[in-house]
Amino acid sequence: MSQEVVQMKARGFICVNAHPQGCARHVEQQVATVKRTVPTHLKGVRTALVIGASTGYGLASRIAAAWGFGARTVGVFFERAPQGSRTGSAGYYNTAAFHELARRDGLDAWSLNGDAFSDELKQQTLELLRSQVGPVDLVIYSLASPKRTDPRTGTVYNSVLKPVGQTYTSTTIDLDRQKLTGVTLEPASEAEVEATVGVMGGDDWRRWIEALLQAGLLNQGARTLAYSYIGPEVTWPIYKDGTIGQAKKDVDHVAAELDAMLLRQVGGHAWVSVNKAIVTQASAAIPVVPLYLSILMKVMKEKGVEEGAIEQMTRLVTDHLAAGSKPQFDEQRRIRLDDREMRPDVQQAVAALWPTVTSENLTQVTDYASFQRGFRNLFGFEVDGVDYNQPVEVERGW
Repeated sequence: MSQEVVQMKARGFICVNAHPQGCARHVEQQVATVKRTVPTHLKGVRTALVIGASTGYGLASRIAAAWGFGARTVGVFFERAPQGSRTGSAGYYNTAAFHELARRDGLDAWSLNGDAFSDELKQQTLELLRSQVGPVDLVIYSLASPKRTDPRTGTVYNSVLKPVGQTYTSTTIDLDRQKLTGVTLEPASEAEVEATVGVMGGDDWRRWIEALLQAGLLNQGARTLAYSYIGPEVTWPIYKDGTIGQAKKDVDHVAAELDAMLLRQVGGHAWVSVNKAIVTQASAAIPVVPLYLSILMKVMKEKGVEEGAIEQMTRLVTDHLAAGSKPQFDEQRRIRLDDREMRPDVQQAVAALWPTVTSENLTQVTDYASFQRGFRNLFGFEVDGVDYNQPVEVERGW
């Protein structure tokens, strides 16, 4: 066993360590949010499989399913275990905390750590469901990865963050220097677009659902959701109309295919949920998004409508997935949890602030401090109630 004083080691949007106690406390806070919002268990989901369950929206989905429904949960993810004095990844510690809290509250939980894109881990998951868990009612697909190996062909796809069709120039935040900086990105090649769709499109989601159907491990009426983002026009060149956006269009296409398949075979559904922009390691890496988020958080807090991942996932289970609820869709049959972000008054206020921001007034005009803290919280740092000067046990498990 190894106790260490753990201080954050980060550069830009990359953090190479995590704080075990801080991660645990962050998970506790999310559990408390669900328990406060949903004081008695909802009906409608007995067993949930969450693919990409260790951080961000995936972790929040698992927490909302477990404490919102009292559901048995299976989490799949790829995280780094601690080794000696080297800490594990944040997702590893999040999962350890999730299991500890689930045991405390009498909730059944299983986790599998490995490459969710691989056939091997899919088969391990199917065997776990057959032998210990049983068929599932809800499958959440929340996988985020920069690369994927196609198990059928062995092709390795690497995603890129680039515009499509034309060069893109805008302003973002240099996270190391905490100053505004210009950014210019050249357009992606056709091969780069194809590779990004190969990683972030709907193919792997389809393969998971097909495997579950073939194994008879989806209950009657089972539902599956994948997550997406649209955002305001200012982010479209790098997001909605960029390489990521092409991948998300593929996810929409696959959702329609899976919806028809599930309806036909088990009376179920497949939907895309468009979620609000939040601070994640992935979003921090996208040019323009750190600046947009810093302004957005200020505006939404002032209007009393700011939400993090857990608040949105709690809304998802209560308003759209619980028995007796009626999911609300846009014209493309997508659930819109970004409705508060995209309110006209919110976006008008963001647009008015955007051109006024400079390096000198960044911390006054925006809520960059909350962006910074949100990023650090992801790795268990700057979490309320944690003494970071005290040594902590870095070797934890579940």
